[in-house]
Amino acid sequence: MKNILKLSVFALLFISATACDSDDDLTVVTPSKAAVLAIPAEGSVFVLDKLTPNEVVATFTWDAAQYGGAPMAISYELQMAKSGTDFKDVVVVSVTTTNKVAVTSGELNAAALNAGLTAFESQDADIRIKSYVGARGIVQYSNVIKIAVTSYSAWDNWGMIGSATPNGWNDPDTNLEYDLATKTYSYTGPLVVGEYKFRLDDKWDTNYGDDGNNLSLEAGGANIPVTVAGDYTIIVDFIGKKYTITKN
Repeated sequence: MKNILKLSVFALLFISATACDSDDDLTVVTPSKAAVLAIPAEGSVFVLDKLTPNEVVATFTWDAAQYGGAPMAISYELQMAKSGTDFKDVVVVSVTTTNKVAVTSGELNAAALNAGLTAFESQDADIRIKSYVGARGIVQYSNVIKIAVTSYSAWDNWGMIGSATPNGWNDPDTNLEYDLATKTYSYTGPLVVGEYKFRLDDKWDTNYGDDGNNLSLEAGGANIPVTVAGDYTIIVDFIGKKYTITKN
């Protein structure tokens, strides 16, 4: 009798557990309609400003995705990729459970740089919405819209200008490349006989020259001479106010 009772209890527990599993399995969620990205419009242009990183530049809005089955929360990812890459290196701009999200200049800029867009140039990016529900990750993707983004670098936009530089005294400046490890800026390329200065953001508001031509920088200082044409490497430390120039 004891054995029969034990078997009966085991059978009841097994049936109960199986029933619970079956209920979960019977909750079938199926994708029925992907989100439709409506705002911003195809071809919208964004010129991002480093001075206003917290300014909302766009509120991305889409028609909600639809899923068949038991009601459950739908999650959305606003995704960006460099145009023409088929979202190979996708960047998640924002995550939400609503059908719109406000994006700031700083957020869109970070996404653009992470997606491989070049700072200070107008380049195309593709935007889409990924929707998904539940732990099983049942996914749908929206339509794709293309936008043009002029991003800014995470560092300052220093450049060179002057008769010795490739662009002469005309805009745009010859950009300096930033090295995050050394926190220095550099230029490698041709210079002709003439002179040059360093300036910020292609403006004269902040510029540096060298009053003594002794590899130290002074704000608003004298033009730096180049007496022999050729290929040079210039490395600038704007924190230490010094630079080196080496003929290659």
